[in-house]
Amino acid sequence: MSFVVRELTAEQAQTRIPALVALFQDALDSGAALGFLAPVAEGELEEYWREVAEAVAQGHRILLVAEADGQLLGTTQLDLATKSNGLHRAEVCKVMVHRRARRQGVARRLLAAVDEKARQQQRTTLLLDTRQHDPSEQLYQQAGYTVAGTIPDFARSSSGELHATVIYYKLLS
Repeated sequence: MSFVVRELTAEQAQTRIPALVALFQDALDSGAALGFLAPVAEGELEEYWREVAEAVAQGHRILLVAEADGQLLGTTQLDLATKSNGLHRAEVCKVMVHRRARRQGVARRLLAAVDEKARQQQRTTLLLDTRQHDPSEQLYQQAGYTVAGTIPDFARSSSGELHATVIYYKLLS
């Protein structure tokens, strides 16, 4: 599959909100743990993406998307730490790929683009977390992330069950 990964400006993010909402909903429908519980209230995902666009406008969030033929295949974000003692760090947030585009290198390319954007921003320590035992753990480990630890009963699923989360980090050179 041929696709491109690019950074969206705040204005571009605003115009792509319907597609970003559809991607997010697809990820949630397929069981992804992304901070929202199904069923998501009307307008909740739109509000989330408006907040992301605002963070991009303020310069402390980078929004990356993977696209093919104008179709959104995946996305992730790099949340830049703003405290003076953390200007070397950033958090990788909300890595998601549409079900129709999984297992085709989209997530790996998004993560590689995150690394490049982090380096451009002089960020050398990346953090992320994911639900323990999710397939994403293998992806992150293959991308060079190291397990820092696990927190039990960290997040609730739509079924009401509590799940552990695994904290990962990556040091860029």
